Amino acid sequence: MSDTLAIALRLLAVFVVFLVFPLVIGQTEHKVMAHMQGRLGPMYAGGFHGWAQLVADGVKFAQKEDIVPAGADRRIFQLAPAVALLPYLLVLVAIPIGPHNAVGQALDAGIFFVLAVMGVGVLGSLMAGWASANKFSLLGGLRTAAQLLAYELPMLLAAASVAMAAGTLSLPGILDAFHWWWVPWQIVGGVVFFTAGLAELQRPPFDMPVADSEIIFGAYTEYTGLRFALFLLAEYAGIVVLCALTSVLFLGGWHGPFGADGLGWLWTLLKTVVLAFGVIWLRVTYPRLREDQLQKLAWTVLIPLALAQIALTGIVKVVIS
Repeated sequence: MSDTLAIALRLLAVFVVFLVFPLVIGQTEHKVMAHMQGRLGPMYAGGFHGWAQLVADGVKFAQKEDIVPAGADRRIFQLAPAVALLPYLLVLVAIPIGPHNAVGQALDAGIFFVLAVMGVGVLGSLMAGWASANKFSLLGGLRTAAQLLAYELPMLLAAASVAMAAGTLSLPGILDAFHWWWVPWQIVGGVVFFTAGLAELQRPPFDMPVADSEIIFGAYTEYTGLRFALFLLAEYAGIVVLCALTSVLFLGGWHGPFGADGLGWLWTLLKTVVLAFGVIWLRVTYPRLREDQLQKLAWTVLIPLALAQIALTGIVKVVIS
């Protein structure tokens, strides 16, 4: 009974993180962009520093009418937001936040599990684009498919390099095998992994599938109200998952300069927050890539770099052994 209770409490903690952290990232993005770009609007709602902006956005989405286009595939159209959001909840279950089994559920093939499930999340955008009966939505869905095909491979190769270095596919096992000299050794793979993850989330500057100046809002053009809010929440949940995975695989996760046993969760959180800030910073810094530039970056830059990282990892492993 005690084991069942412990598992239930861990899963409850994961669910709370899933509900809270994406909203915090969304609120932080409002504030960071407001400071970086001199935006006044997000600083007014609620008074002090615009603390109620998130509440105002939630009320706005809840008040909007839920519309399904007459020509849409109704069931697929309504299911797409859940398909986009729920995979990130499953991924959070497998990400360790601290030592001594501080993870929702440890998996022997943790890397394969999280990458496979994250790929399922992108299917929500494909479903939305196909089911909307809208040419702009369909074009956004096709761009999403092309982007998924291009960036899934370098992301997988970069993660494989870390698994090769650690000799295990388990995320807690990778952290148990981690050494600080891995950071410069695996830094190229880390950059490739993080960049490919941003592209899969369709975050700027990789947001061609939702290019508002060209195709209105891509696969999400016909969505309103809470269904549209679920797609936004999926994006912020994806940011949390990507940053947490990057910190675990390439930055040592709960390892820190001191207090790893007692403060391990704090180091994981700190690294995740810093990376999430970088995601927001990139949004307000770089212009959107053209579709040809986006594909060229994946096939001619990221994939060769990921393969080179794997080769380097193999050479270092042979030398060490």
